[in-house]
Amino acid sequence: MTRFVLRRLIGMLVVLLALSVVIYAVFYLAPGDPAQLACGLKCSPAQVAQVREQLGLNEPVYLQYAHFLQGIVVGRDFSTGTGVLHCHAPCLGVSYKTGDQVTSLIASRLPVTASLALGAMVLWLALGVGTGLLSALRRGRFTERALTTLTLAGNAVPVFIIGLLLLLLFCATLQWLPFPTYVGLTQSPQQWFWGLLLPWVSLALIESAKYARLTRSSMLETLAEDHIRTFRAYGVSERALVTRHALRGALTPVIALSALDLGTMFGSAVLTESLFGLPGLGKLLVYSVGVVDLPVVVGLVLVTGFCVVLANALADVLYAVADRRVVLT
Repeated sequence: MTRFVLRRLIGMLVVLLALSVVIYAVFYLAPGDPAQLACGLKCSPAQVAQVREQLGLNEPVYLQYAHFLQGIVVGRDFSTGTGVLHCHAPCLGVSYKTGDQVTSLIASRLPVTASLALGAMVLWLALGVGTGLLSALRRGRFTERALTTLTLAGNAVPVFIIGLLLLLLFCATLQWLPFPTYVGLTQSPQQWFWGLLLPWVSLALIESAKYARLTRSSMLETLAEDHIRTFRAYGVSERALVTRHALRGALTPVIALSALDLGTMFGSAVLTESLFGLPGLGKLLVYSVGVVDLPVVVGLVLVTGFCVVLANALADVLYAVADRRVVLT
């Protein structure tokens, strides 16, 4: 296990390095002048040249990328024209519009998106895996047909439609819940929970549909395997057969899909955060793209890529925990 984890860490570093090269090339070597974007459209050529020198954009491309990596590892200094601003590691640059460090901007929004993603994942796994398991065990019955219809309907409805319906029903009409507002978990756990309940349910209703279908098909495939028939022939109870053997083997594709969804949720929760007014990474990404704040956009893409790579590395370890037949290589 130790050797496997070390290999996965090295692989993560290689993937993240390659990702940083691609992202840097796409955003900073694409047509357009980052110095002009940082200075503004009304700046004179002399002012643009001064900003280009302050940001180090007049250096060769390989040196710019080296300074970019240096900032991530040990930090770097930025000239402000009147002084020097030190950006502590991991430094992802300085915002063109606000002058704040990108790392600080992301860190202030990260708890919101993390709370949204992790809470929704717990709900969609419980609902999706439970529905898929019940559908597989009731194969050919009315329960299976009803659950299959519900999962297909849930997968077809956009998240903003479900979110709007939930807001109208529970907040405006019934007034059972307050309109969602984010409160930190450490400030008030109760307000944190009630403020995120509707966003969690909105995402869970959408995402659980594909998990239900995946769990059903995986369970049916596992129940048809030879070792399951052998256990059944030896008189193992159906309950133990499902919970101890079949379900653990069927969870492997579910773990893989949940790792991918959790990682991408950190950068793709734009609609949910915008609909419910949550100040998370998705809302920051929309604003940064709108004002062409390149360092913030690049930082958000890198953080999202890191979350995806980390989630998939953890999923590789969980495979062996869920299914003992998996060999870590």
